Amino acid sequence: MENALLEIRFFDLHPGTRDEFHRISHEGTVPLMRRCGITVVAYGPMLNDDNAWCLVRAFRSEQDRVTTSGAMYETAEWLSQFDAVVPPMIAGYRTAVLNAPSAASLEWVQLA
Repeated sequence: MENALLEIRFFDLHPGTRDEFHRISHEGTVPLMRRCGITVVAYGPMLNDDNAWCLVRAFRSEQDRVTTSGAMYETAEWLSQFDAVVPPMIAGYRTAVLNAPSAASLEWVQLA
């Protein structure tokens, strides 16, 4: 694969929810993403903001990003375990999507 996309999602969380958001992500939503074929590059609490959390994912294309992410949010597991608990913790978020110039620049990332 010559090209890849990186998606960086910055979450602004309601005060006091970050530890629980991280626990749910680490134990549940990140493993779910990986089972759904999403490459999770990095995630965790932002070191420079007590109410922020970051998720970095890699995709083969924009179509792959939209399709794979959308399918994950429609799984029975997301809907039954996370849909009612995760969104209320989020005050807002921003998503940045960047072209990675080549797979060589992401050699440390194992794309699904």
